[in-house]
Amino acid sequence: MSDPVGKLPSELDQLPDRDTEETAEWAASLDAVAQAAGTRRAEYLLRRTLQHAEAAGLALPKLLETDYVNTIPTAAEPEFPGDEEMEARITAWNRWNAAAMVTRGSKYGVGGHIATFASAAWLYETGFQHFFRGKEADGSGDQLYIQGHASPGIYARAFLDGRISEQQLDNFRQESGGNGLPSYPHPRRLPWLWEFPTVSMGLGPLSAIYQARFNRYLQNRSIKDTANSHVWAFLGDGEMDEPESTAALALASREQLDNLTFVINCNLQRLDGPVRANFRVVQELEAQFRGAGWNVIKSLWGSAWDELFQLDTTGALVRRLREVPDAQFQTYATRDVAYIRQHFFGANADLVQLAGVLSDAKIAECFHSSRGGHEPRKVYAAYKAALEHKGAPTVILAQTVKGYTLGAGFESKNANHQMKKLTIDEFKDMRDLLGLPIPDSAFADGQVPYGHPGANSPEVQYLNERRAALGGPAPARKVKHVALPAPADRSFAPLLKGSGKQEMATTMAFVRLVKDLMRDKETGKRWVPIVPDEARTFGMESLFPSAGIYSPLGQTYEPVDRDQLMYYKEAKDGQILNEGITEAGAMADFIAACTSYATHGEPMIPFYIFYSMFGWQRTADQMWQLADQLGKGFIVGATAGRTTLTGEGLQHADGHSHLIASTNPASLNYDPAFAYEIAVIVKDGLRRMYGETPEDVFYYLTVYNEPKVQPAMPEGVEEGILKGLYRFNTAASLAEAAPAADAPRVQLMASGTAIHWILEAQKLLAAEWNVAADVWSATSWGELRREALECDEALLRGEVRTPYVTRALEGAQGPVLAVSDWMRQVPDQISQWVEQDYTSLGTDGFGLSDTREGARRHFGVDAQSIVVAALAQLARRGEVPASAVKEARERYGL
Repeated sequence: MSDPVGKLPSELDQLPDRDTEETAEWAASLDAVAQAAGTRRAEYLLRRTLQHAEAAGLALPKLLETDYVNTIPTAAEPEFPGDEEMEARITAWNRWNAAAMVTRGSKYGVGGHIATFASAAWLYETGFQHFFRGKEADGSGDQLYIQGHASPGIYARAFLDGRISEQQLDNFRQESGGNGLPSYPHPRRLPWLWEFPTVSMGLGPLSAIYQARFNRYLQNRSIKDTANSHVWAFLGDGEMDEPESTAALALASREQLDNLTFVINCNLQRLDGPVRANFRVVQELEAQFRGAGWNVIKSLWGSAWDELFQLDTTGALVRRLREVPDAQFQTYATRDVAYIRQHFFGANADLVQLAGVLSDAKIAECFHSSRGGHEPRKVYAAYKAALEHKGAPTVILAQTVKGYTLGAGFESKNANHQMKKLTIDEFKDMRDLLGLPIPDSAFADGQVPYGHPGANSPEVQYLNERRAALGGPAPARKVKHVALPAPADRSFAPLLKGSGKQEMATTMAFVRLVKDLMRDKETGKRWVPIVPDEARTFGMESLFPSAGIYSPLGQTYEPVDRDQLMYYKEAKDGQILNEGITEAGAMADFIAACTSYATHGEPMIPFYIFYSMFGWQRTADQMWQLADQLGKGFIVGATAGRTTLTGEGLQHADGHSHLIASTNPASLNYDPAFAYEIAVIVKDGLRRMYGETPEDVFYYLTVYNEPKVQPAMPEGVEEGILKGLYRFNTAASLAEAAPAADAPRVQLMASGTAIHWILEAQKLLAAEWNVAADVWSATSWGELRREALECDEALLRGEVRTPYVTRALEGAQGPVLAVSDWMRQVPDQISQWVEQDYTSLGTDGFGLSDTREGARRHFGVDAQSIVVAALAQLARRGEVPASAVKEARERYGL
């Protein structure tokens, strides 16, 4: 092949050629092969040469795509160690009961999904029988991320092994009675079975990668030996379109997470139709994963295809498989043999000749059902190879038929994801196909029966023996509570004492507190600081040299700032997880750390700190996943509020994260104004999450980068801090210009940095308008509302309880004006339980770039605006003249 005319320069042109004659000989040899044997033979030789070079360890770019055939040929498959006939019977019972429970539930309109598990049954069963380690073995067992739509099959297996009753199967998706089964893997709803929520597609793959990474983190920090724990993530090929599904592939490869295996069920269908109608999703995924550095194993064709490949002496079959788009192959799976002969084998003469020696039965078997994901020997070979591969994670691309064994009405149909039931006749056909001993009389009442071979049957005994050998039942979630001792009070003392005359932002106060807590002898090593880059923004660079930034490779370079006190230090046993610019990745890290108490029996105390605007807004779905997984830890929204982050503008200005956080029942949300409030909240949070009687909650704290003098904690305010409201001071406490005793009164209430605006407004009201204002710190609008709602619910049961916010404000004179750096909806959460006249000020609308003062004047939340709003409240009550409001607006230039 001579050089093409006008070819573009390549990177090879930049490499010196020390022997041009030898290079020319290689090129001439390739030309000769192409001319004598054809271009396809030349292509084949090149690819085999590249494969050989890769196997030999030569530093060449890897092939991103291989032929559309199994990675492990039949001749190379290891001996199957199980009883195939027995495992087939077990799988048949699971298939039956999964379909039965969804069909029976459909009469109540609760739905369910049948086709996904039908396609993936052997992918799970082979793992349960031979690979997935349980919680009763040494270590932590394996972590299983089950595909959400496959949950009926997992319930069916738990029914077979006696962990779930027939009544519970009948209550699938009917949980309100207390004896039901959740639709999908939901640990909060079924905490003894499920470990990981996965049905919010894309979050399972992302979490699995960071779980595998966190396992290594625990190992490298000598907290838990996780060497025998393997993470298995079962995914759909359509699910891989979610950006989160592939967001961290490079991380898994870069950190050599060979403790991780993705199993992608390539049934070529998503929820409405083909995943890649005009393309080939398996090949696309192979290239994507290989490009990211993963080991790729394809298990595409069942053993029925062996004869076809042996007859394919010209490579025509392999080439045809490589060119047929997925949607067309799905059509082959539903059409008769004549159609397949015409449209598949009729593509060229070599294929016509090959098809001529094949029986109709053989062609039907190959194209209708024989897939690598449906044969335990091929699945076993892929799993075994995945575990034996070292130095990189593995993805198994297993081809299946969606709706397999459910009959012609289901298999490979575009609508099968929405199909919720089989008819009685379809069940009878399925029974005959699976060879199950279920008599026709069992259908006498028109209802499909559940099937069980009996608790002492050979099937159940075999199943239990295999699980015992692997360390107990799976999936399973087991919590052995380990209470952590409370840190010493000296860690909290500096914040309780205040900062004297020195100004300090609450962001820095929190970081200082955690830095002290990380020195605690008992619990210090359990803190897991997590930040998605910009640690320096939050004042965390002081942790770099002392705690170290986690890297499985340690530090293989000399940092540019090595001669500085707070240099960038990476370490294999580093404590900080600095994830780069990925809030989703940092949140996945946080979830793994938050749930380590259950996954590994090792309670960790993570705190994840980020720009508040880029937390809940970007990753609220993961916060919900965290709640479902019963995670515990501190989420810290730094540079919070809509006006404290100067100059950054609309996309950085957070005025609503507390609203989003309030939608999560497991999140305790606080907006502390002072450093001592942070100390009280964190101390109580450690007790509630990690003490003797732990609660399944996590905390969201917002902190501010605005330096202010931090006062010492007044006496007796701890209860109010935790409940969400306390009186910080009264008008009588003003040293100068105190209002007259009979002056009109107003109650000023604020959270976070807004406390400083109302303190200034308190002085202006007293000095310039003779109005007495008391100042209240509302540390948590959300907790006030939560407790008030509980009181309302108690009333429905005949129990009379007064909400805390009502009791706290009892006897307070004058109207209440609530102010925050958030949208007015945040403080308005409590309005219905405030008996006084109530109004609020906030930062509704988009943020903007300006100084803090300019932004606050824009939103009408600065001290002068607060004064005008307070006077307006009093004027409506007739306690000050209306002219005072007009005069104040003019005086302050509003």
